[in-house]
Amino acid sequence: MYTSGSSSSTPGGSWVERALPTPVVLYAQLMRLDKPIGSWLLAWPGLWSIALAAGPGQLPDLWLTALFGVGAVLMRGAGCTINDLWDRDIDKQVARTRSRPLAAGAVTPTAALVFLAAQLSLSLSILLQLNTYTQVLGVASLLLVGTYPLMKRITWWPQAFLGLAMNYGALMGYSAAAGACDWGIVLPLYAAGVNWTLVYDTIYAHQDKADDKLVGVKSTALLFGDDTKKWAAGFGALQVLGLGFAGAAAGCGVPYYAAVAAASAHQAWQVGSVDLDNGPDCMAKFVSNKWYGAVLYAGIVADRLLA
Repeated sequence: MYTSGSSSSTPGGSWVERALPTPVVLYAQLMRLDKPIGSWLLAWPGLWSIALAAGPGQLPDLWLTALFGVGAVLMRGAGCTINDLWDRDIDKQVARTRSRPLAAGAVTPTAALVFLAAQLSLSLSILLQLNTYTQVLGVASLLLVGTYPLMKRITWWPQAFLGLAMNYGALMGYSAAAGACDWGIVLPLYAAGVNWTLVYDTIYAHQDKADDKLVGVKSTALLFGDDTKKWAAGFGALQVLGLGFAGAAAGCGVPYYAAVAAASAHQAWQVGSVDLDNGPDCMAKFVSNKWYGAVLYAGIVADRLLA
């Protein structure tokens, strides 16, 4: 889980390698601090949900926003550590991932497990500051955290399982702010997020399709092949539908729907212009999804303030 946006590192090429001692760098790379896009993608659904729970004329709860931001970094890091523990033998066979700390042997599995326990402990300290309803939701998410890395071995749809994990904040953010989920809002928001992930992570997975075929792991990139853009357009349409239902249930107005339109146009540009046989272009389009999340968030905040 939360592994998207991770790639092999170039010595001296990232801020963590320039700023941190070598032993610390290895663990920063293990949790992908040098690749923050995954944390952004994990954080946005929770931040959208917190903002939707704000009352008319109010900003999102700033304390909850900060907690969810820090939690996204920690849980993305924990998910990456779990992923690398499961996949260290596979990663050795893939050009983009063979220099990851576990695959390269720079960090032992035992040390990674200790580090994972530390990340989960810090995440728990954040969860315990939320209401009981949200704590229960958070504990339930651990099943997705632990099992997502296995899905590429058993199904052609690992991106769907990633979507369920990455967008879980759509449930937790609202419940943390309001005390419970308004299911009419959070379920379509969650569904929209899952479809968003199916688009961006299928594009991302096209980077590795040649290696994935050789190694024998599955992905929607391999499943859809030359029809990827058609499938992505369908997921995009479902995404807009979900956002529409969520906005209607939350009583949103023009600023929200303008943001949905702008974010959807950005995604249409991604899907229409990406070269699925060009790894760097796939990565660039994938990384651009931080702006999708930001545009939608800005629209929600503006809508609440102007309500």
